[in-house]
Amino acid sequence: MSYNITLIPGDGIGPEITAAVLKIIKHTGVDINWEIMSAGMEAMDKYRDPLPQETVDSIARNKLALKGPLTTPVGKGFRSVNVALRKEFDLYINQRPAKTFKGVKSHYDNVDLLIFRENTEEFYSGIEHYIDSSRSAAETIGIITRRGCERILKYAFEQTQLLGRKKITVVHKANIMKFTGGLFLDISKEVAVNYPLIKYEDKIVDNMAMQMVLNPNQFDSIVTTNLFGDILSDLASGLVGGLGFAPGANIGQGAAIFEAVHGSAPDIAGQNIANPCALVLGAVMMLNYIKEHKAADKIEKAVSKVIEDGLFVTKDINPTNYVGTKEMGEAIMKELDRQ
Repeated sequence: MSYNITLIPGDGIGPEITAAVLKIIKHTGVDINWEIMSAGMEAMDKYRDPLPQETVDSIARNKLALKGPLTTPVGKGFRSVNVALRKEFDLYINQRPAKTFKGVKSHYDNVDLLIFRENTEEFYSGIEHYIDSSRSAAETIGIITRRGCERILKYAFEQTQLLGRKKITVVHKANIMKFTGGLFLDISKEVAVNYPLIKYEDKIVDNMAMQMVLNPNQFDSIVTTNLFGDILSDLASGLVGGLGFAPGANIGQGAAIFEAVHGSAPDIAGQNIANPCALVLGAVMMLNYIKEHKAADKIEKAVSKVIEDGLFVTKDINPTNYVGTKEMGEAIMKELDRQ
Protein backbone atom coordinates (compact mmCIF):
# COMPACT_ATOMS: atom_id res chain seq x y z
CA MET A 1 0.00 0.00 0.00
CA SER A 2 1.19 3.52 -0.81
CA TYR A 3 0.56 6.57 1.42
CA ASN A 4 0.46 10.27 0.58
CA ILE A 5 1.83 12.20 3.55
CA THR A 6 2.63 15.90 3.98
CA LEU A 7 6.19 16.58 5.12
CA ILE A 8 7.22 19.80 6.85
CA PRO A 9 11.01 19.60 7.36
CA GLY A 10 10.95 22.57 9.73
CA ASP A 11 13.44 25.23 10.77
CA GLY A 12 16.95 25.05 12.20
CA ILE A 13 17.99 21.42 12.64
CA GLY A 14 14.68 20.27 11.15
CA PRO A 15 15.90 19.50 7.62
CA GLU A 16 18.87 17.46 8.93
CA ILE A 17 16.91 15.22 11.26
CA THR A 18 14.11 14.93 8.71
CA ALA A 19 16.56 13.67 6.07
CA ALA A 20 17.74 10.94 8.45
CA VAL A 21 14.17 9.93 9.31
CA LEU A 22 13.08 9.66 5.67
CA LYS A 23 15.94 7.27 4.92
CA ILE A 24 15.06 5.12 7.93
CA ILE A 25 11.39 4.88 6.96
CA LYS A 26 12.29 4.06 3.35
CA HIS A 27 14.60 1.32 4.64
CA THR A 28 11.63 -0.50 6.17
CA GLY A 29 9.95 -0.78 2.77
CA VAL A 30 6.89 1.30 3.66
CA ASP A 31 5.90 3.14 0.47
CA ILE A 32 5.29 6.84 1.14
CA ASN A 33 4.86 9.69 -1.34
CA TRP A 34 6.05 12.75 0.55
CA GLU A 35 4.51 16.13 -0.26
CA ILE A 36 7.14 18.60 0.96
CA MET A 37 5.71 21.85 2.35
CA SER A 38 6.95 24.91 4.24
CA ALA A 39 5.97 26.41 7.58
CA GLY A 40 7.55 28.54 10.29
CA MET A 41 10.50 30.87 9.71
CA GLU A 42 11.40 29.27 6.40
CA ALA A 43 7.88 29.91 5.09
CA MET A 44 7.92 33.45 6.54
CA ASP A 45 11.10 34.22 4.61
CA LYS A 46 9.81 32.59 1.43
CA TYR A 47 6.09 33.49 1.44
CA ARG A 48 5.80 36.17 4.17
CA ASP A 49 3.40 33.75 5.84
CA PRO A 50 4.42 31.24 8.57
CA LEU A 51 1.60 28.91 7.54
CA PRO A 52 0.98 29.18 3.77
CA GLN A 53 -2.38 28.12 2.41
CA GLU A 54 -0.76 25.48 0.21
CA THR A 55 0.63 23.80 3.34
CA VAL A 56 -2.81 23.82 4.96
CA ASP A 57 -4.33 22.45 1.74
CA SER A 58 -1.76 19.65 1.58
CA ILE A 59 -2.54 18.47 5.12
CA ALA A 60 -6.27 18.74 4.46
CA ARG A 61 -5.84 16.60 1.36
CA ASN A 62 -3.56 13.94 2.85
CA LYS A 63 -5.01 13.90 6.40
CA LEU A 64 -1.53 13.04 7.66
CA ALA A 65 1.70 14.97 8.23
CA LEU A 66 5.18 14.51 9.68
CA LYS A 67 6.62 17.76 10.99
CA GLY A 68 10.09 18.84 12.05
CA PRO A 69 10.61 21.54 14.72
CA LEU A 70 9.40 25.07 13.92
CA THR A 71 10.66 28.35 15.36
CA THR A 72 8.18 30.58 17.21
CA PRO A 73 9.37 34.12 18.08
CA VAL A 74 9.22 34.80 21.82
CA GLY A 75 7.08 37.74 22.93
CA LYS A 76 6.67 39.21 19.43
CA GLY A 77 6.13 38.31 15.80
CA PHE A 78 3.73 35.61 14.62
CA ARG A 79 1.88 33.19 16.88
CA SER A 80 2.89 29.55 17.15
CA VAL A 81 2.35 27.63 13.90
CA ASN A 82 1.85 24.51 16.01
CA VAL A 83 -1.10 26.14 17.78
CA ALA A 84 -2.46 27.40 14.45
CA LEU A 85 -2.35 23.88 12.99
CA ARG A 86 -4.16 22.45 16.01
CA LYS A 87 -6.91 25.03 15.63
CA GLU A 88 -7.11 24.71 11.84
CA PHE A 89 -7.61 20.94 11.94
CA ASP A 90 -9.19 20.67 15.40
CA LEU A 91 -6.36 18.44 16.60
CA TYR A 92 -7.80 18.11 20.06
CA ILE A 93 -5.54 15.25 21.17
CA ASN A 94 -1.89 15.72 22.05
CA GLN A 95 -0.31 12.36 22.82
CA ARG A 96 3.17 12.28 24.36
CA PRO A 97 4.99 9.12 25.43
CA ALA A 98 7.91 9.33 27.87
CA LYS A 99 10.00 6.19 28.03
CA THR A 100 13.46 5.37 29.33
CA PHE A 101 16.10 3.94 27.00
CA LYS A 102 19.08 1.93 28.16
CA GLY A 103 22.13 4.00 27.32
CA VAL A 104 20.46 7.34 28.05
CA LYS A 105 21.46 8.99 31.30
CA SER A 106 18.41 9.53 33.48
CA HIS A 107 17.45 9.42 37.15
CA TYR A 108 15.03 6.51 36.73
CA ASP A 109 14.76 3.10 35.10
CA ASN A 110 11.78 1.43 33.42
CA VAL A 111 9.66 4.56 33.11
CA ASP A 112 6.88 4.19 30.53
CA LEU A 113 4.35 7.03 30.66
CA LEU A 114 1.72 8.08 28.15
CA ILE A 115 0.33 11.59 28.52
CA PHE A 116 -2.87 12.77 26.86
CA ARG A 117 -3.32 16.54 26.76
CA GLU A 118 -6.39 18.44 25.59
CA ASN A 119 -4.99 20.44 22.72
CA THR A 120 -7.38 23.19 21.63
CA GLU A 121 -9.11 24.83 24.61
CA GLU A 122 -8.26 26.63 27.85
CA PHE A 123 -5.41 29.15 28.01
CA TYR A 124 -3.89 28.22 24.64
CA SER A 125 -7.02 29.07 22.68
CA GLY A 126 -5.67 32.56 21.95
CA ILE A 127 -8.32 34.62 23.76
CA GLU A 128 -6.15 37.37 25.22
CA HIS A 129 -5.84 41.14 25.09
CA TYR A 130 -4.49 44.22 26.83
CA ILE A 131 -7.08 45.81 29.08
CA ASP A 132 -5.75 49.37 28.93
CA SER A 133 -4.39 51.63 26.21
CA SER A 134 -0.94 51.87 27.80
CA ARG A 135 -0.58 48.07 27.71
CA SER A 136 0.25 47.89 31.39
CA ALA A 137 -2.16 45.02 32.08
CA ALA A 138 -3.17 41.99 30.03
CA GLU A 139 -5.78 39.27 30.30
CA THR A 140 -5.88 35.69 29.05
CA ILE A 141 -9.17 33.79 29.20
CA GLY A 142 -9.20 30.02 29.59
CA ILE A 143 -12.40 28.37 28.41
CA ILE A 144 -13.16 24.66 28.58
CA THR A 145 -16.31 22.96 27.36
CA ARG A 146 -18.14 19.75 28.18
CA ARG A 147 -17.56 18.59 24.60
CA GLY A 148 -13.85 19.33 24.82
CA CYS A 149 -13.49 17.50 28.12
CA GLU A 150 -15.53 14.48 27.03
CA ARG A 151 -13.67 13.83 23.82
CA ILE A 152 -10.13 14.01 25.25
CA LEU A 153 -11.13 11.91 28.27
CA LYS A 154 -12.88 9.29 26.15
CA TYR A 155 -9.89 9.06 23.82
CA ALA A 156 -7.47 8.71 26.75
CA PHE A 157 -9.51 5.91 28.32
CA GLU A 158 -9.99 4.15 24.97
CA GLN A 159 -6.26 4.23 24.16
CA THR A 160 -5.30 3.18 27.68
CA GLN A 161 -7.55 0.14 27.33
CA LEU A 162 -6.46 -0.61 23.75
CA LEU A 163 -2.77 -0.51 24.66
CA GLY A 164 -3.23 -2.78 27.65
CA ARG A 165 -2.39 -0.14 30.22
CA LYS A 166 -3.98 -0.58 33.63
CA LYS A 167 -4.27 2.83 35.24
CA ILE A 168 -5.15 6.41 34.35
CA THR A 169 -4.45 9.54 36.39
CA VAL A 170 -6.62 12.60 35.79
CA VAL A 171 -4.74 15.82 36.61
CA HIS A 172 -6.56 19.05 37.50
CA LYS A 173 -6.65 22.10 39.79
CA ALA A 174 -10.28 21.81 40.85
CA ASN A 175 -9.48 22.87 44.41
CA ILE A 176 -8.84 26.43 43.15
CA MET A 177 -10.26 26.54 39.62
CA LYS A 178 -13.57 25.17 40.80
CA PHE A 179 -15.53 25.79 37.60
CA THR A 180 -13.07 24.90 34.82
CA GLY A 181 -11.05 22.36 36.79
CA GLY A 182 -14.22 21.14 38.47
CA LEU A 183 -15.92 20.52 35.11
CA PHE A 184 -12.94 18.51 33.84
CA LEU A 185 -12.81 16.45 37.04
CA ASP A 186 -16.57 15.79 37.12
CA ILE A 187 -16.64 14.63 33.51
CA SER A 188 -13.63 12.37 34.07
CA LYS A 189 -15.58 10.54 36.76
CA GLU A 190 -18.55 10.16 34.41
CA VAL A 191 -16.33 8.71 31.68
CA ALA A 192 -14.41 6.42 34.05
CA VAL A 193 -17.57 4.49 34.91
CA ASN A 194 -17.56 3.04 31.38
CA TYR A 195 -14.06 1.57 31.81
CA PRO A 196 -14.23 -0.59 34.95
CA LEU A 197 -11.03 -2.51 34.12
CA ILE A 198 -8.91 0.66 34.24
CA LYS A 199 -7.88 1.90 37.66
CA TYR A 200 -8.92 5.56 38.01
CA GLU A 201 -7.37 8.22 40.21
CA ASP A 202 -7.18 12.02 40.17
CA LYS A 203 -4.44 14.34 41.42
CA ILE A 204 -4.07 18.09 41.85
CA VAL A 205 -1.45 19.32 39.39
CA ASP A 206 1.10 20.65 41.90
CA ASN A 207 1.04 17.38 43.82
CA MET A 208 1.24 15.51 40.53
CA ALA A 209 4.42 17.36 39.54
CA MET A 210 6.02 16.44 42.86
CA GLN A 211 4.89 12.82 42.67
CA MET A 212 6.26 12.43 39.13
CA VAL A 213 9.67 13.56 40.32
CA LEU A 214 9.58 11.40 43.45
CA ASN A 215 8.44 8.24 41.67
CA PRO A 216 7.32 8.34 38.02
CA ASN A 217 6.93 4.54 37.98
CA GLN A 218 3.71 4.86 40.01
CA PHE A 219 1.98 6.31 36.92
CA ASP A 220 0.84 4.75 33.66
CA SER A 221 -1.50 6.90 31.54
CA ILE A 222 -2.07 10.56 32.41
CA VAL A 223 -4.78 12.86 31.04
CA THR A 224 -5.12 16.56 31.68
CA THR A 225 -6.01 19.99 30.32
CA ASN A 226 -4.00 22.04 27.85
CA LEU A 227 -1.65 24.14 29.99
CA PHE A 228 -1.01 21.44 32.61
CA GLY A 229 -0.44 18.89 29.87
CA ASP A 230 2.15 21.07 28.19
CA ILE A 231 4.11 21.43 31.43
CA LEU A 232 3.80 17.85 32.68
CA SER A 233 4.72 16.28 29.34
CA ASP A 234 7.98 18.24 29.26
CA LEU A 235 8.59 17.32 32.90
CA ALA A 236 8.11 13.66 31.95
CA SER A 237 10.60 14.05 29.10
CA GLY A 238 13.13 15.42 31.56
CA LEU A 239 12.71 12.35 33.74
CA VAL A 240 13.74 10.04 30.88
CA GLY A 241 16.64 11.97 29.37
CA GLY A 242 15.25 15.13 27.80
CA LEU A 243 13.40 16.37 24.74
CA GLY A 244 15.86 14.62 22.44
CA PHE A 245 13.76 11.49 22.99
CA ALA A 246 10.32 13.13 23.02
CA PRO A 247 7.98 12.50 20.09
CA GLY A 248 4.44 13.75 19.93
CA ALA A 249 1.20 13.31 18.03
CA ASN A 250 -1.54 15.86 17.42
CA ILE A 251 -4.69 14.01 16.40
CA GLY A 252 -8.20 15.02 15.41
CA GLN A 253 -11.15 13.56 13.53
CA GLY A 254 -9.91 14.68 10.13
CA ALA A 255 -6.11 14.83 10.38
CA ALA A 256 -3.07 13.80 12.41
CA ILE A 257 0.33 15.49 12.64
CA PHE A 258 3.36 13.75 14.12
CA GLU A 259 6.44 15.59 15.30
CA ALA A 260 9.52 15.99 17.41
CA VAL A 261 8.50 18.25 20.28
CA HIS A 262 11.89 19.85 20.86
CA GLY A 263 12.86 23.22 19.42
CA SER A 264 14.55 24.07 16.15
CA ALA A 265 17.98 24.71 17.79
CA PRO A 266 19.19 27.24 15.19
CA ASP A 267 22.54 27.55 16.99
CA ILE A 268 23.54 24.04 15.89
CA ALA A 269 21.77 23.94 12.53
CA GLY A 270 23.81 22.60 9.63
CA GLN A 271 26.51 21.09 11.85
CA ASN A 272 25.42 17.42 11.65
CA ILE A 273 25.31 17.09 15.44
CA ALA A 274 21.56 17.05 16.22
CA ASN A 275 19.99 13.98 17.81
CA PRO A 276 17.38 12.60 15.36
CA CYS A 277 15.68 10.27 17.87
CA ALA A 278 12.65 12.42 18.74
CA LEU A 279 11.56 12.72 15.11
CA VAL A 280 12.37 9.06 14.43
CA LEU A 281 10.10 8.11 17.34
CA GLY A 282 7.48 10.55 16.04
CA ALA A 283 7.62 8.61 12.77
CA VAL A 284 7.14 5.39 14.78
CA MET A 285 3.95 6.86 16.24
CA MET A 286 2.83 7.81 12.73
CA LEU A 287 3.50 4.31 11.36
CA ASN A 288 1.51 2.78 14.20
CA TYR A 289 -1.31 5.23 13.47
CA ILE A 290 -1.54 4.00 9.85
CA LYS A 291 -1.29 0.41 11.13
CA GLU A 292 2.20 -0.24 9.77
CA HIS A 293 2.93 -1.87 13.10
CA LYS A 294 5.70 -4.19 11.87
CA ALA A 295 7.78 -1.32 10.48
CA ALA A 296 7.12 0.82 13.57
CA ASP A 297 8.21 -1.98 15.89
CA LYS A 298 11.37 -2.64 13.89
CA ILE A 299 12.41 1.01 13.94
CA GLU A 300 11.77 1.39 17.68
CA LYS A 301 13.80 -1.73 18.43
CA ALA A 302 16.62 -0.53 16.16
CA VAL A 303 16.70 2.87 17.85
CA SER A 304 16.76 1.23 21.29
CA LYS A 305 19.64 -1.06 20.31
CA VAL A 306 21.74 1.72 18.79
CA ILE A 307 21.23 3.89 21.87
CA GLU A 308 22.02 1.01 24.24
CA ASP A 309 25.22 0.13 22.35
CA GLY A 310 26.30 3.78 22.51
CA LEU A 311 28.80 3.48 19.66
CA PHE A 312 27.03 5.36 16.90
CA VAL A 313 25.08 8.03 18.75
CA THR A 314 25.16 11.81 18.88
CA LYS A 315 27.15 13.80 21.42
CA ASP A 316 24.21 14.46 23.76
CA ILE A 317 23.92 10.69 24.30
CA ASN A 318 27.64 9.84 24.49
CA PRO A 319 29.81 12.95 25.05
CA THR A 320 33.10 11.05 24.77
CA ASN A 321 32.49 8.81 21.75
CA TYR A 322 29.96 10.15 19.29
CA VAL A 323 28.98 10.48 15.64
CA GLY A 324 26.83 12.91 13.65
CA THR A 325 23.13 13.00 12.83
CA LYS A 326 23.63 11.33 9.46
CA GLU A 327 25.86 8.61 10.88
CA MET A 328 23.45 7.77 13.68
CA GLY A 329 20.69 7.44 11.10
CA GLU A 330 22.87 5.05 9.10
CA ALA A 331 23.55 3.00 12.24
CA ILE A 332 19.80 2.65 12.82
CA MET A 333 19.39 1.42 9.23
CA LYS A 334 22.17 -1.16 9.70
CA GLU A 335 20.41 -2.36 12.84
CA LEU A 336 17.20 -2.71 10.82
CA ASP A 337 19.13 -4.97 8.44
CA ARG A 338 20.41 -7.09 11.34
CA GLN A 339 16.84 -7.62 12.55
